[in-house]
Amino acid sequence: MNPPTQTLTQDEDNALRESLKRCSAETIEAAIEYRRTRDAALANTIVIGILARFLEPEQRAKLAGDADHLRLMDDLGVDSLTMVEVVMLVEEVLVIHIENEELRNLRTLGDVKAYVNAVARGLPPPAPPVQLDVAQIADAMPQQPPFLFLQTAELRASEARGTFPLTGDPVTGEGFFPQGHFKDRPVFPASLQLEALGQLGVLLLLKGGVEGVAGEVDPNTIFFTSCNGVRCTRVCRPGDTLTLSLRPKRVKHPVAVFEGTVTVNGEKAAFAEEITLTFDYKKAVPATATADSGANGANVANGASPAAEASAADANA
Repeated sequence: MNPPTQTLTQDEDNALRESLKRCSAETIEAAIEYRRTRDAALANTIVIGILARFLEPEQRAKLAGDADHLRLMDDLGVDSLTMVEVVMLVEEVLVIHIENEELRNLRTLGDVKAYVNAVARGLPPPAPPVQLDVAQIADAMPQQPPFLFLQTAELRASEARGTFPLTGDPVTGEGFFPQGHFKDRPVFPASLQLEALGQLGVLLLLKGGVEGVAGEVDPNTIFFTSCNGVRCTRVCRPGDTLTLSLRPKRVKHPVAVFEGTVTVNGEKAAFAEEITLTFDYKKAVPATATADSGANGANVANGASPAAEASAADANA
């Protein structure tokens, strides 16, 4: 329940409008309404409006639509000093305090919105995401280069985000994987965009602490079973960087269902309503296991769990 409505004095109203004079009218009205009602649902509008004030005009258009994945520095050009200015104005308008050490965990627009929303509601700040580079991803994943389509990943229990640059000359495609798709016109296959989303799902099951996962997942037991509601809307070429986003919809052992999106520079390239994977947990091998049981145990260690094998057989039928 929100606190009772408060009345702003004319001086308070004028001071708030002065602080936000370079922001949009929508931002100013949301800030005044927030001061009156303390309605935390207005926080996102205020945060985006304040951030837009400090961006170059060509960057502001990126804030429209689903922009939570945008990195403050790399995608929006927000340096450390600008970030401090943004935070100071957010603190003033929302009458909250943001710890300096917490700023290091605010790497994307989604991070900022989630943090400010929690503080505005008087809740503990969300746990920082798990950040993985390509070496850490390869160490965790059963897929390996050149069939690993993740270079960076950011994992939370509720979502995962990743990137994969399509390296190579944007004209000739030299050095671009895979060669021969197409002759004299290199294009990254849509099927591999879906594979990249599936790999992000594998990583989330292994490292993301997803609700519904009750044990340590065996990486060798994760298999793709189906993909539904797929739409591809943009051709991806060498020189593009795929930005992947994935969220779990339903997870109950041995099945996990995700929704995924691929974008390039904020433009949607592919979308899948449901990507379904099967998985199993690691099984402890008794220390006193006989040679025979040890041999059977090797099948489990190699990913041949009954549920996963059955699902894989169905998927490959």
